[in-house]
Amino acid sequence: MSCLIVQSDKTLLLEVEHEQAEQARTAIAPFAELERAPEHVHTYRITPLALWNARAAGHDAEQVVDALVSHSRYPVPQPLLVDIAETMGRFGRLQLSNHPAHGLVLTALDRAVLEEVLRHKKIIPMVGARIDEDTVVVHPSERGRLKQQLLKIGWPAEDLAGYVDGEAHAIALEQDDWELRDYQRQAVQSFWAGGSGVVVLPCGAGKTLVGAAAMAEAQATTLILVTNTVAGRQWKRELIERTSLTEEEIGEYSGEKKEIRPVTIATYQVITRKSKGEYKHLELFDSRDWGLVVYDEVHLLPAPVFRMTADLQSRRRLGLTATLVREDGREGDVFSLIGPKRYDAPWKDIESQGWIAPAECTEVRVTLTDEERLRYATAEAEERYKVCSTARTKVPVVRTVLDRHPGESALVIGAYLDQLHELGEALDAPIVEGSTKNKEREALFDAFRRGEITRLVVSKVANFSIDLPEASVAVQLSGTFGSRQEEAQRLGRLLRPKAEGRQAHFYSVVSRDTLDTDYAAHRQRFLAEQGYAYRIVDADDLLGPGVPEVS
Repeated sequence: MSCLIVQSDKTLLLEVEHEQAEQARTAIAPFAELERAPEHVHTYRITPLALWNARAAGHDAEQVVDALVSHSRYPVPQPLLVDIAETMGRFGRLQLSNHPAHGLVLTALDRAVLEEVLRHKKIIPMVGARIDEDTVVVHPSERGRLKQQLLKIGWPAEDLAGYVDGEAHAIALEQDDWELRDYQRQAVQSFWAGGSGVVVLPCGAGKTLVGAAAMAEAQATTLILVTNTVAGRQWKRELIERTSLTEEEIGEYSGEKKEIRPVTIATYQVITRKSKGEYKHLELFDSRDWGLVVYDEVHLLPAPVFRMTADLQSRRRLGLTATLVREDGREGDVFSLIGPKRYDAPWKDIESQGWIAPAECTEVRVTLTDEERLRYATAEAEERYKVCSTARTKVPVVRTVLDRHPGESALVIGAYLDQLHELGEALDAPIVEGSTKNKEREALFDAFRRGEITRLVVSKVANFSIDLPEASVAVQLSGTFGSRQEEAQRLGRLLRPKAEGRQAHFYSVVSRDTLDTDYAAHRQRFLAEQGYAYRIVDADDLLGPGVPEVS
């Protein structure tokens, strides 16, 4: 009996313990998005974007239908098969290409589709003269925005206009004492075959090395966009260690420095900084003839960078991320402006190969004191989450959790500064927050890596792109409401492999009967989709009798 159930609502149920489960999962992965991955049955969903991703990666409707029919336990609903064929058939009926006489053009394989889209008000300003009944000139600067708009109206264009090589610059991997892992090599090959797109790998799985290998393929000047200065300096250290690049060849373009070199690492913050209503650092994109643009943590790409990326369609673009989940729902913009998903490795697959640490996730539920409960009940709606997530009742719980892991390196994570300072004092631990100077941040992170500090209290500045492989315990008390991205990134701080294969421990301390519980459930959804199960325990069972409350 087959392991897959295909349902008419476009969901696929995969029985994971079935002997053919891995074969079926591999067959459906190119065109179905994993939604939930609890213990026994994983749920995938077929969406238009997933089907267009598959088409962009070279899969056709016949292959998709064959995969479903071959692995389905029951007959596949006929309307679903028709819908798949028709949805995939919409991709590529419009093509962007370079015309020898007219430059960038939009060509229709179906004339009626061209007539339809040329009547959209937002598309009319992006195109020029009609060359013939099937072809219209496109303003080169509108290549990205046109793709964006065509996707929104359901006619995604196939971009065949190609890429410029950019300014040549020699870059080689130096693999004396290491080598690319199989999945990293596959990710680079998949990206390079398509020219632009997104690679999805878990935190700790070596996305930076995928970026470095792509740079070695490009052999060209490269612009790398990162979330913050500390992350940028980590990229620089890794590139110097793993490639032929020297310190002099790598520039930092941040709030502190404005260096433009053959490889330039810039922060999203400085790129999106406005002066008198204008983005004054836009010249960075035109400062070199870039052959490759790398977007680290592409799921966090700010809206202004999307707009800037629309002008970079002739450059090869690589997006790196642990999750394509965007809380703003702009996954379609990632597809049209950065490129389709070229490679995706499930977290549990990488864990089973030993490349990331196994992790135990625990939600610790605390009961607010009568005074805290009353304060929560009478708070204004916009203040309620802060009141319940910063309850002082959580402080002794954090202390107890850390005492259960003596000698292990631990991160205590929160979103509110008052809470962070209270925790820093209670735990006698240094604090890293937004106002902490980069030099001090790096000194604290280095001391943590060396084991001189075993506890750090951190704000959301440590959510992204911070390499702290020694951390094996994390306790979070508050976050950005129900952000699934943030939950994934915070667990990701712990997933670097540990000595002796030790397990990582991720705790969420949550106030029961409040918004804190609701948001926690939403935050955990992405990790549940990746196969991580949360165990719920009562704080009283951890604390035991006689533990004093915080006054």
